[in-house]
Amino acid sequence: MKKKIAFAGFRHGHIMSLYDRAGKHQNLEIVAACEEDAATRDALRRGEQVNITHHDFTQMLDEVPCDLIAIGDYYTRRGSLAIEALRRGKHVLADKPLCTGRAELEEIAALAGGKGLSVFCMFDLRSRSVFGEARKLIREGNLGKIVQIQFSAQHPLLRDSRPAWYFEDGKHGGPINDIACHAIDLLPWLTGSRIGRIIAARSWKAMNPGNDDFRDAGQFMLELDNGCGVMGDVSYSAPDSIAYSHPCYWRFNIWGTGGMIEFRCQDPAIHAWLNGNAGEVLIQAPEQSGADYLDDFLAEIDGTPGELTTAAVLQATRTTLEIQALADKQP
Repeated sequence: MKKKIAFAGFRHGHIMSLYDRAGKHQNLEIVAACEEDAATRDALRRGEQVNITHHDFTQMLDEVPCDLIAIGDYYTRRGSLAIEALRRGKHVLADKPLCTGRAELEEIAALAGGKGLSVFCMFDLRSRSVFGEARKLIREGNLGKIVQIQFSAQHPLLRDSRPAWYFEDGKHGGPINDIACHAIDLLPWLTGSRIGRIIAARSWKAMNPGNDDFRDAGQFMLELDNGCGVMGDVSYSAPDSIAYSHPCYWRFNIWGTGGMIEFRCQDPAIHAWLNGNAGEVLIQAPEQSGADYLDDFLAEIDGTPGELTTAAVLQATRTTLEIQALADKQP
């Protein structure tokens, strides 16, 4: 039997990919779509992209029977939408970040645990085949003990084309919570080691030309529970004209006692330098992608959880919020 899914909030473009997938998915039926912002609602209708059925989220929950709620509103709104959906007994799938406050997260966790509901984010990097191949190399011991990791995920600011709410006070929540949640989810999955402690974090205004307080740069240092050091940069510092087509977009460098590897989100091969080899080895990733967040979300609801789980999503969100909170303390 198909699961009934309703959508709440389209003020961020990522949710459109999920809406399109749900409309074609053999196990999902879209039964409602809510957009409370009039300008966004009108734009969607002009483009005939979404069949908007409701202007009020609570009214939609009152009127439409459904199993799942997909959330894609502005960042600081998502937590309250997720809490209300969980209170009504609905599973929740949100664009990342799930929320921007620790108190909201703990209420979400309590409701999900108490009601036996699933809460997922659209953590889509796990399904990239190059990431899965890197995980295989690491988990099979080809790099020995993992001792150092550096990653970069510089995004373009795109100030003139991003939704205006990005730069409005109190709606974004910081670049680390926005971007780094992907990496915080990936690190334990890739290495098998949990994040042990947060060493340092900074968020500041570097590239943003606007007369506002939007902090567009974010960097941090972590230690995994095996002692591995991690350094990450998740700034909006890529040139707008290049956008996401640059070598520092989701690039990982990982060193172990047996060698090192480099891989990138948009590259089909892993660059490896291993003990015993005189030079670089290119390791091609398989063409097929791995299971993604939607597959694992529906599997967990059906009682057969995959690799991504509610527990993993909540822990990644919790750690990312802690890093962002430390960064926010910096002047």
